This record gives sequence, structure tokens and C-alpha cells, in this order.
Amino acid sequence: MRIVRDELTHPDVIALLELHLRSAFENSPPGSVFALDLTGLRDPAVTLWSVWDGEDLLGLGALKELDAGHGELKSMRTAPAHLRRGVAAAMLGHLIAEGRARGYGRLSLETGSNPPFAPARALYEQAGFVPCGPFAAYKDTDFSRYYRLEL
Repeated sequence: MRIVRDELTHPDVIALLELHLRSAFENSPPGSVFALDLTGLRDPAVTLWSVWDGEDLLGLGALKELDAGHGELKSMRTAPAHLRRGVAAAMLGHLIAEGRARGYGRLSLETGSNPPFAPARALYEQAGFVPCGPFAAYKDTDFSRYYRLEL
């Protein structure tokens, strides 16, 4: 697996991001989707990486700087054909290492509480993320689950 900083121009990357957004809307109640679209991912505060095996896109992940000591994980997604190959774990490890390299003291994330988001919650918990309250501009809802990892 090769993880590279992505410029959001490759058609496969754009297609996987569109799948990510569609899935978020299909599996979340109205007003509960906080996944970033292409415009949001192109914000200077956000860095996106893609995971490749040769010419095959395996997955994506992004890190948003909330402030000099706090980053937020965004847009974690594995391509459907590459599930259960360690792609998400590799990307999560990369994002945690990047957070440490940037000098963040904490990483946070928001995800859903229903069954489609259970694999994501399990991945984050296995990596040491612990439940917490809302952060940044998030408002507490019955659907959202918030996690943090102290670095």
C-alpha cells in the first residue's frame, strides 16, 4: 500500500468521495451528515490522502486542522472492492502519525451511531479513541458519536 497526499483530481478519488457522501446520506437522518464534499475537502485547513496498490485506489482519509493543537479526522473510506484488507487501519495509522508530526495534542472525530457505522466505531476504539462530547462547532444529537485520541 502506498499512501500519498492527494490533490482531488483523479476520477477514482472523486468517485470514491461521491460514494462516501451518498452512503452518509443514505445511512444518516436528515441534518446529521457532516462529511465534506469536494469543496470542503479543498479547504486549506484540510489535507486528503489516498491509498493505492499500483493503479488501484484502495481508500481515502483526511485531516482537518481545527487549531494548532487539535485535528479532526474526516472522510475515512475504503473502496468497496478492498474492504477487510487493512486499508482503513493503515490510513488511520497514517493520520495519527501526521497529527503527531504536526504537533497536535489531540485528534477528534464524529461518526454515526447506527449499525452501518459500527465498523468505523470499532476501528477507532481499537486504535485508542475514546468517546467524548461534541467538539468544535458540533452540536450533540442522538445520532452522532464523538471520539478523541490524546496524542
